[in-house]
Parts: sequence; C-alpha cells; structure tokens
Amino acid sequence: MELNREHFRAIIFHNFRRGLSRQECFDELNSLYSDKAPSYSTVKNWYNEFNRGRCSIQDESRAGRPKSVVVPEKINAVRELIKQDRHVTYREIEASLDISMTSINKILHEHLSVKKICLRWIPHNLTNAQKKARVDWCKEMLEKYIQGTSKAVYNIYTGDESWIYAYEPETKQQSTVWVFQDEAKPTKVVRGRSTSKQMIACFFGINGHVATVALEQRRTVNSEWYTTICLPEVIGEIRKKQKNRRIILHHDNASSHTSTQTKAFLTERKIELMEQLKSRCSLKAQWAVLSPSINLVAIPEEATAIAIFFLLLILASRRLIENIFPVPPGFQERITIQN
Repeated sequence: MELNREHFRAIIFHNFRRGLSRQECFDELNSLYSDKAPSYSTVKNWYNEFNRGRCSIQDESRAGRPKSVVVPEKINAVRELIKQDRHVTYREIEASLDISMTSINKILHEHLSVKKICLRWIPHNLTNAQKKARVDWCKEMLEKYIQGTSKAVYNIYTGDESWIYAYEPETKQQSTVWVFQDEAKPTKVVRGRSTSKQMIACFFGINGHVATVALEQRRTVNSEWYTTICLPEVIGEIRKKQKNRRIILHHDNASSHTSTQTKAFLTERKIELMEQLKSRCSLKAQWAVLSPSINLVAIPEEATAIAIFFLLLILASRRLIENIFPVPPGFQERITIQN
C-alpha cells in the first residue's frame, strides 16, 4: 500500500501522543520508510500544530484563487477582449479578469491559438484589374526590349515627384496585434501623421541614381517648374559626358508631364517617351505591387525581372534623402514616400 501525506500525519500524531520527541519521531519514520519519510521540518511543524491543540490531519480550506481558472467563461472573456482591442496586453487582461499570467498564456496559446505579430505595411491597396494591368504592361515591355537584353534599356530613365514625409513611427512592439489561427495576416496602408514634409523629384537609370530635384518653397508641380528647372537638370546630368545621348523618359501622366509646354520641351530636346500604363497612376503605384516581398498577386516569372529592374530604379537611398531633407536634432525619424 502506498502511503500518502495523511497517513504520515497520522503516524506523527500517534508518536506525539506516545510522548516521543520530534527527533525520535523523525528517526523512527526515517528508519521505517527511508526516503519516502517526511522531512524533519514537516515533523516539527506538525508537532507544533498538535501542541496548539489541533486534532485534524486534513488540509484546512484556504481563501484565494481556485487551482485553475482556465474555464470556458474566462476563455470567452479573453476572446472578447482581443476582439475589442487587438493591441491588448497581458497586464491589461490580468487587471480586467483577475487571472494570473500563466493562465493568460495558457488561454491565449493553447485554447485560443492566437499569436501576436507585427502589421505588414503595403504602399497601396490595388484591385485585381489594376494588378493585372501592371503585369500585362511588364510583359509588353519585356517583349519590346527583348527580355531586358536590348541595349535600349541603358537609355531608359524613370522619375516621379513625391512628398517626403518625416514622422515618429510606431515601435515594433506598438505595431503588434493579436491574430487568431484562421485569420489572414494584417496589413496597414495609412501612415502616421507627419511632422514635416518636402516635395522632391527623383530620377534613375539602369546604372542607378541620376538626379534629385527639390521644390523650393513650392507645394505643387507645374509645367513651368518641370520644364525650366527639373528636366534641364536631369538631362544635363545624363548628357554630361555625351551631349547627344539618346534618352527614353518614363514618367506618369500627371498634368505637368502631359501639358503642351512639356511636350514641346521634350520634342525640342529630342527626348523619347516610353509607353505608359493605360490607367492613370504614379510610378510608385505601378511598381510597388511588383515587389517580391509583397504577396499581393502571383506574378508570372517573366514579369518579375522587369519589375525588379524598375523597382530598383525608383528606390531612393537614405543618404540622398538626408542631404535634401535634414533630420531635426533629437528627433528619431522615419522617412517614407507617399503618393
């Protein structure tokens, strides 16, 4: 027969009534039951209890939390807290439901199967038709430029104007949210409120950055600025070593790019225009969806090469942005390009 705690307590009580000392009781138990015998401190504590008049060897009832609070009511309560606030923390759940951290962890991961992940930022939400149009355009350009092996790709230059925003971003911890097992990974399009901004135009070729032109004290781009300041600087950089170099310009169909004044300027400078997407959109919108790291659409293999090519052209380096947009002292900033 296997002896339990109450059996040993009964033996200790019997030895207490026999008049044995604590040490004698312990030695007797140890000789009979070896390593299964209770410790000397246990014998001593029970002798003290019996000396105070205690006659019961049963455990006394104690106030406090039950052994387990992982019950359906608590599980449903935690589920509702998460649905109300996906950023809810362990401490907030503990304060709201009065349950331990261990129980919260068990409910979250074993019963609700939730995990906390960071929101994935995407530049634009595009419709299926817009995604298809971009893939079709890539295929056309691949065919036109012989899968990118044509020498003409060295004459292609692309650029666009964008607001450069500076703001204090969320930390990675602040951006995390709870996600249930059957839910898709969350994304976000909206950026935080900016603290300052600057309009710039960036141009790139296959060999990298060509020019970055800032709009000084201007809030919008017009044909006059585009043809008298921006494009002359860009063309000057491209033709610095070769005055008659062929230029194939790829820009969007903004009003300043399609105006009569701009067309006349490009004709005069013998600048060719690259075919554009039929739908009106900026270069950033055209190429952001084609980034391999953004799983918005399954892109055919042949479209990926040209997509990556142009994506690399459009991305401005942090060093160049900092040169034209200095960071205020003591200000932790993050720069993003927005339409």
